[in-house]
Amino acid sequence: MKGKILDFKADTGTGVISADDGQRYSFNAAQWQAEGVVKPGAAVDFVAKGGQAEAIYLDNTLSTGSSKKVAAALFAFFFGAFGVHKFYLGYTKQGVIMVLAFLFGFILAGLPSLIIAIIAFIEFIIYITKSDAEFEQTYVLNRRPWF
Repeated sequence: MKGKILDFKADTGTGVISADDGQRYSFNAAQWQAEGVVKPGAAVDFVAKGGQAEAIYLDNTLSTGSSKKVAAALFAFFFGAFGVHKFYLGYTKQGVIMVLAFLFGFILAGLPSLIIAIIAFIEFIIYITKSDAEFEQTYVLNRRPWF
């Protein structure tokens, strides 16, 4: 069965998975079969037994992270000062902030515009250096708008 980790408490080693069948299944860290740590928002594949999730593996079949990563990185490089990459990732408020700061920055001798362009370039570097899974976890699932 496929699902997504809703919550995981590292101190108790327990968590909850929301499955594609609409049910929620509890699990403990001993059932985690994948490498790495359990992260909320991660897509998983598991076996459901009586309200419990067993044999939990990361579901690496998602392809949206890499396609969004490449497009977002290209938008940040070529049109980043206008916040196009923010709009593409669904961060409308941050995109508006970037485009307004860039456009109105010319009134203040261009310094705010230069700062926005530097921020966009830094985000481009961050986007291309993250793995596809990290990018998806950080910017698509957890919705982290800045850096």
